Amino acid sequence: MIKTLKRVMSYAKPYRIYFVFTVIFALLGVALSLSVPIFIGKAVDFAVGKDSVNFKGLMKIAVILIAVVMLSTVFQWLMSLCTNKMSFYTIRDIRCDIFSKIEKLPVKYIDSTQKGQLTSRIINDIEIISDGLLQGFAQLFSGIVTIVGTILFMITINVKITIVVILLTPLSFLAASKITKLSHDTFVKQSKLRGEMVGLTEELVGNQKTVKAFVYEKRAEKRFAQINSAYAEVGAKATFYSSMTNPTTRFVNGLIYAAVGLMGAMGAVGAWKFVGAMSVGKLSSFLAYSNQYTKPFNEISGVVSELQNAVASAERVFAVIDEPEIPDDSDKETISDCDGTIKFENVSFSYSKDTSLIENFNLSVKNGQRIAIVGPTGCGKSTIINLLLRFYDTDKGKIIISGYDSTDLTRNSLRSKFGMVLQETWLFSGTVAENISYGKPDASREDIENAAKAVYAHSFIKRLPLGYDTIIDENCGLSQGQKQLLCIARVMLMNPPMLILDEATSSIDLRTELKIQSAFEKLMSGKTSFIIAHRLSTIKNADLILVMKSGKVIECGNHSELLSRGGFYADLYKSQFSS
Repeated sequence: MIKTLKRVMSYAKPYRIYFVFTVIFALLGVALSLSVPIFIGKAVDFAVGKDSVNFKGLMKIAVILIAVVMLSTVFQWLMSLCTNKMSFYTIRDIRCDIFSKIEKLPVKYIDSTQKGQLTSRIINDIEIISDGLLQGFAQLFSGIVTIVGTILFMITINVKITIVVILLTPLSFLAASKITKLSHDTFVKQSKLRGEMVGLTEELVGNQKTVKAFVYEKRAEKRFAQINSAYAEVGAKATFYSSMTNPTTRFVNGLIYAAVGLMGAMGAVGAWKFVGAMSVGKLSSFLAYSNQYTKPFNEISGVVSELQNAVASAERVFAVIDEPEIPDDSDKETISDCDGTIKFENVSFSYSKDTSLIENFNLSVKNGQRIAIVGPTGCGKSTIINLLLRFYDTDKGKIIISGYDSTDLTRNSLRSKFGMVLQETWLFSGTVAENISYGKPDASREDIENAAKAVYAHSFIKRLPLGYDTIIDENCGLSQGQKQLLCIARVMLMNPPMLILDEATSSIDLRTELKIQSAFEKLMSGKTSFIIAHRLSTIKNADLILVMKSGKVIECGNHSELLSRGGFYADLYKSQFSS
C-alpha cells in the first residue's frame, strides 16, 4: 500500500507548487478556525455575572469573529482550489501514461485481455484514484493540522485535561485501524469485479444483434446477474466495514468529550483541585476544542476507507503500466527501397506452448507476385499475416523482407511498407476525408477523392449531407459494404509496395465486388500481395495459392494446377461451385 501511495505521489511531484500552497493555506485556515473558541470563551466571560455584561467587549469580539471566520473560509477555499489543480493534473498524467502504455503493449496482451477491463481501468479506476487519494489528501492534511493545533491550544488552557484527552486518543486509532484492515481486501475484490462487470456489459451491449439473433438474452442476464450478485455482496461488505469506521470513532470520541466536560466542570466549580481552577469561558473554549479535536478523527477515518478503495484501483492501473512493452527498436534498420521480395525460412510459431500451429514453414515470394492463402478456419492463414507484420514474433526461423531479416527492422518501417484491408471494418469519429487519409494524413483532397473513385466509393460519399466533410463513426448508419469501401480507399491512397487483403470483399455484394476486383487489379499491379479468402472465385488469378491445414501447407500451385490434381483445393472449389 505504501509503495502504491508513493508511486501516485511521484506523479504529483511536478505540481508540488500547488502542494506548497495547499500546506500554507491549510495552516492559515486551520489556525484562524482554531482561534475562534478563544474569542468565544472571552465572550462568555464578558457575559458571566449579574449586571456585569461587557457589551463593548462583546461587540469588539463579534467584529473580530466575523473577520476571522471570513478569512478562514477564504483560505479553506484556496486550499481546495490548489488541491483540485494538483489532483486533476496528476490524474491527467496517469491517464496519459496508461493510454500511451496500451499503444506500446504487444498485440498478444491486447488479444488476451478483456477490452472492458482496460476501459474500466482507464476511466473508472483512475476516477477513484482522484477522489480517494488526491482529493482526500486535503481532508487528511487539514485534519492532522487541526489535531496538532487543537492540542497546542488546549495545553494553553489546561495541561492536565489535555493529557487525559491525548491518553484516550489511541482508542479511536485502534478502532479505525482494525476496521481498515478488514475493508482493504473487500475493496480489492470489489475493484476486480467492477472491471469484470464493465467488460461483460461492453461485450453484450456491443454485440446486441448477435445476442438477440441467437436468443441469448436469458443466458446473458444470468451471466450478468452472477457477476452483479457477487459485486453486490462484496460491495455490501466493503461498505459495511468502511461505514463502521465513522460510528465507532464517533462513539470513542463521545466518551472523550464526556470525560473532558466532567473534569472541566468539576474544575470550574472548585470540586476537584487536581484539575485546577478554570473560568466558565475557558471551560467552554476547552469543550469547543475537545469537540474540534475529535472531528478530524472521524474525517480521517472516512478518508482512510476511501484510500483503501483508491489504492486497490491504483494497483490495477499500475499493473497495466508495468506490463512488459514492445522493446524500443528505433536503433534498428529501416527499409528505404522495398523490392517486395519475401522469404519464410523454417518458421515455427504457436500462440500457446501446449498447442502447435505452424511448424517449419517455408515460402519464397518474388516481387509483384500474388499469393493466395486458403484453408479451413484455424489453419493458420491469419497467423501468417500476424507474423509478416510482426504483431507476433516467430518462435523459430526468420522472415526475410527485401533482403532484411524482419527482426532487424524497426516495426514502423516494416509496417509502413504494407497496406492491409481486413474483414472487420473500423471507422473513427471524424470526417470521411480524415478516415480515408488515416495512413496518409498529409494527403491532398484531390488524392483522397481519386482513391475513393478508384474503389467506387465516390458516388455514395457525394450523397452524404456534407460529402467528404461529413462526420462519421462506427454507428453512423453506413452499411457494412460502404464501410469496407472506405477501408479499401485508405490502402488505395497509401499505395504501399506490399498488400494484405484478409477477406477484404466479404461484406460487399457480388456486383460491387466485380468493380472492386478491377480496382484491386490496378492496386496490386507490380505489388507483392497476400490474399486470404474463403470465396475462391476471388483468387483464380493468383500466381500462387497456398492451401493450409493445421499450420502446414498441404498443396501449392496456381488455380488450374490445383484443380487438375483433384486434391483438397479441388474438393473445396467444387463444394462452392458444384450444381
